[in-house]
Amino acid sequence: MSNKFKIGAMSLFIAIAMGISGCSGQSDQSAGNDTTVLRFSHFWPATSAMHTEVFEPWAKKIETESNGQLKVEIYPSATLSKPDVTYDSAAKGTIDIGSQALGYTAGRFPLTQIAELPGLSNTASQMSCMLQTLYDDGTIASEYEDTHLLFMMGAGPSVLHTADKVIRTPADMKGMRIRRPSAIAGDIIEATGGTPVGFPATDIYTSLQRGVIDGVSLPWQPTGDFRLTELTTAHTNLPFYSSALLVTMNKDKYEGLSDNLKKIIDDNSGRVMADIAGKMTDKEDAKFMEEARAKGDTMIDIPDPLNDPDWKGPLTEGTQKYLSDVRALGLDADGIYEKVKAVSATCKM
Repeated sequence: MSNKFKIGAMSLFIAIAMGISGCSGQSDQSAGNDTTVLRFSHFWPATSAMHTEVFEPWAKKIETESNGQLKVEIYPSATLSKPDVTYDSAAKGTIDIGSQALGYTAGRFPLTQIAELPGLSNTASQMSCMLQTLYDDGTIASEYEDTHLLFMMGAGPSVLHTADKVIRTPADMKGMRIRRPSAIAGDIIEATGGTPVGFPATDIYTSLQRGVIDGVSLPWQPTGDFRLTELTTAHTNLPFYSSALLVTMNKDKYEGLSDNLKKIIDDNSGRVMADIAGKMTDKEDAKFMEEARAKGDTMIDIPDPLNDPDWKGPLTEGTQKYLSDVRALGLDADGIYEKVKAVSATCKM
């Protein structure tokens, strides 16, 4: 055998051996060594406790429990999806996971938003419990069939924050331009004689600073998160609605995971996360309210507005208008409302 032939045969053997080795490495990757990146979009600032105390620890836990097979990349401040289309972006797969306030899309979740009506919750923990219970028992689950819902969560009771004017009765709101987070809040503001203005929370600071609006309707936590306490001096603690929020995942992305990775997602979803988010929000509500009180802001407390002679009328009117709108969609508004009231009682803390 010639040296030339020997060299050629040896080269062929080395090439085949390397090819086998390369195939072996690819097989190891397909067996689970790849990392699946999940892009998570939300509208809170990166400095907010929702980001640092709920979403970041959640992402880290998912990564740790999956031994790095899952990695959650978080995009705060609506940098990856606009606040009012985040749910639909998750449904379409533009993002993998998203968190949105349901009130940003009027009419999209009509049954769920019944839980936002006056007199149903007094804390974020109670609201989170209510929403997750209603989803788990199937009452509102049909509204989320185009995504894989991870968990529901609720904001604390609403507050009217104004730059200078003090609101004690509905008459004080006449002619005022108030930013509202949802159609429900808007209906009630209109019933008082105020003018509701709708836009995402990320735009509130500049609108208030420029005098585009006279005040805002928001719980304490987002008021502090978006630094609105810098621009407001009067606050009316009036629980006339509580916002519903969620964290959801693209269905195809979830279904494409292996069973063990799905279990890790499932184990860190549902009631356990609803409770974590609710407790954090209650803590932040109390913190920001005390900070405003400490700087000398005016505080008006109306803890039971449904039995207050001044506020009962517009709150009842706003409630009935919303239920009427849901009935017009052919949905059992009254039956769901009674169900929500029953769940509210069981979730009271």
